[in-house]
Amino acid sequence: MGDKYINPYTDFGFKTLFGSKPNKDLLISFLNALLETAPPKLGEEPKEIVDITYLDKEQLGMREDGRRAIFDVFCKTSTGDHLIVEMQNVAQPFYKDRSVYYASFPIVEQGKRGDWDYKLQAVYTVGILNFVLRDEGYSDDDYCHNVMLTDIEDNHVFFDKLRFIYLEMPKFKKTEDELVTMFDKWMFVLKNLPRLFERPAALQERVFKKLFEQAEIARFTKEQRISYEYDVMTYRDLKNSFDLAVAQGEAKEQVKIAKNLKAMGMSNDQIAQATGLTEKQISEL
Repeated sequence: MGDKYINPYTDFGFKTLFGSKPNKDLLISFLNALLETAPPKLGEEPKEIVDITYLDKEQLGMREDGRRAIFDVFCKTSTGDHLIVEMQNVAQPFYKDRSVYYASFPIVEQGKRGDWDYKLQAVYTVGILNFVLRDEGYSDDDYCHNVMLTDIEDNHVFFDKLRFIYLEMPKFKKTEDELVTMFDKWMFVLKNLPRLFERPAALQERVFKKLFEQAEIARFTKEQRISYEYDVMTYRDLKNSFDLAVAQGEAKEQVKIAKNLKAMGMSNDQIAQATGLTEKQISEL
């Protein structure tokens, strides 16, 4: 295919880098960089993940016929906190609902029979989104969202053991020269890895040396390469279908605006400048 490094947006690529025990140090580094973006409670040090244990990604519902929740990576830290990490390539109408639904499984599973005081371990859900969250009021450069239960009167954190962190990857625009924090560097790698031909000079940390070694397609067996190429084709088909749907939706909106402007008496030339449609397209409306 001509690429030197795998695409982390594919199922194979994401699980190779973050979903295997030999590479759990990569996941720990990414998660710690991410958690540093969220301010801790007053007087507390930022949480640091020292070790993780991968858990079974299939969690059964409350009933035997319950819907199963399947995560890209599901793990527990050495302190007992649960982490769900997902790579989401296409927008869904109820993605936030889905995140809350998935987070409920490790919460419910903490329940104990008999005398129990209801004390819970924290549950973190991380969504790496290959799309932009629309109609949320976020600015074009606001790509990291840390969400917790807060008091709406004074924004005081009411409950910090349930956290959702969403990363809007298309909004991350920093170049190699602008990378300062480990979070910057991880975001740069996730967004640009398949387009790189060597490890950038700004990524000299040992964890990135290992990442680029593990991501090199040439080191894969023939069977692994076939699996990866199949995943790439699936990913491209999915993205092309999504991009087409977005383009068609935008085109319909342009036509709707053009019709309204035409009804207001604006000239075809003015409408063309406002909508991007051609004068021929406008005259045919």
